[in-house]
Amino acid sequence: MIRIVGLGPEGPDGMSVAARDALRAATGPWDNLPATAAERDQSSLHPSHALILRTERHPAVAFLAEEAIPYTTCDDLYERLPDFAAVYDAIADRIMAHAAEGDVTYAVPGHPCVGEEAVRLIVERAKAAAIPVEIVGSPSFIEPTLAAVSRLGGSLALPEPLLVVDALTLADLKPTQACTGFASMTDAALLIYQVYDRDTASAVKLALLETRPDDHEVVVVRSAGMAGSQAVERIPLRLLDRIAPDHLTSVYVPAVPEDRRVRGFADLVRVMARLRSEDGCPWDRKQDHGTLRKWLLEECYEAVEAIDEGDLAALCDELGDVMLQIVFHAQVATESGAFTIADVIEAIVTKLVRRHPHVFGDGEADTPEDVVRTWEAIKRAERAEGPSPSQAQRRSALDGVPPALPALSRAQKTSARAAKVGFDWPNAYAVLDKVAEEHAEIRSALESGDMEAVKREIGDLLFAVVNLARWTDVDAEEALREMLQRFVARFHSMEEQLEAMQRTMDTMTIGELDELWESAKRDEAARGA
Repeated sequence: MIRIVGLGPEGPDGMSVAARDALRAATGPWDNLPATAAERDQSSLHPSHALILRTERHPAVAFLAEEAIPYTTCDDLYERLPDFAAVYDAIADRIMAHAAEGDVTYAVPGHPCVGEEAVRLIVERAKAAAIPVEIVGSPSFIEPTLAAVSRLGGSLALPEPLLVVDALTLADLKPTQACTGFASMTDAALLIYQVYDRDTASAVKLALLETRPDDHEVVVVRSAGMAGSQAVERIPLRLLDRIAPDHLTSVYVPAVPEDRRVRGFADLVRVMARLRSEDGCPWDRKQDHGTLRKWLLEECYEAVEAIDEGDLAALCDELGDVMLQIVFHAQVATESGAFTIADVIEAIVTKLVRRHPHVFGDGEADTPEDVVRTWEAIKRAERAEGPSPSQAQRRSALDGVPPALPALSRAQKTSARAAKVGFDWPNAYAVLDKVAEEHAEIRSALESGDMEAVKREIGDLLFAVVNLARWTDVDAEEALREMLQRFVARFHSMEEQLEAMQRTMDTMTIGELDELWESAKRDEAARGA
């Protein structure tokens, strides 16, 4: 059996009676027990009933000395392993090895079920091995820490909800992750434990600053509940990395007042729901998926324009507009019972994880080409398992290309679908011959005066050029956008030259305009554009 005992948050007086009794019971026969704790840590002895501490650095360990209770510790694992994940894994292995030979008692600071990752691992492995586990609790660090915070009074009255968070979890967050999940819940208070050194405090500060003002007051509590050692300090968040923490340091982060919160995704969803409510905005309430369609397209085009112009500030703004459209459609769907924004997120996250086994599973993909092949293979497998409602309507290899795409993009995707089933030219030169053929047919149509034929032949020519782009791995839409950017820049240059000459375009001959155009091209080349 494995018995896991909580030592409480402070000295021996902080332990429960049940915990004391459990520690006294962990005194079975020990043969040739090493005299010192350091020697015991390195010992390979496996007594019939072992007492193992997660760490000896805890004031309640004095009880073991008073009662002459022998023990070993896991401090050696902290000293020689590279990170906490490896330490916790090794602790679990050690406890399980002892449990295979006899009963073992594992003692941890505070309560075993609060902030003890190794305990979670032990319980999981013991269940798999059919070894019974008993939890013997004592108060956790939470109670004395909150008591210390509450004594400061003022604006730090303890609110609900309260989230208890491991500092290492916050420290590992990337900036984008800090804007989601519990780190972004500014309407809740956080109690962050295991802020054991300055590097961790700095990482926690950076994660919190993503969603909180830098002058937001936090409370640092050291040695909570320990008479003569407890220290409580109120500081602005920006100074969190200036403290001198240790393994008994926690940080209380109050909820942020409504008027000082950094807005998050949940706020956008709430605002949209409010705009669509009975006492919301008349225009927003009137919209449906059909009326919103053009706005979704327009906002996407404006985001693309910001990308093309390299304007990151504008891109930030335009992506917000695109996100608004997504949330708007989701709110409309929520009201009809079709789906919610949570369903949208669940679907795309599931799809991303499933289609990236080289990241989230045991798949392999070393190049972008490998990724594309894996992606397509997974899509084929998904279709084989059963079509989605939209896929069930498809009958042709060309189905599934959105008709609302810009014509060039739609043409390129359509030609790629046809090529996948074998309807394609043998090489790019054959496509180039087709371009020449369509060019000749346009000339013939023009000479005949049949303008409907001219229109058709121009369409054929454009489609042939799109196929040439596909064969040469050129995005036709992007190529035309870039060409238009060059055209506009050159045309502006011509206008500037005309202004300097005090001339207007309609007073120039075609030859003169052509000369200005070539001059604009030379200026462009000189700028490296």
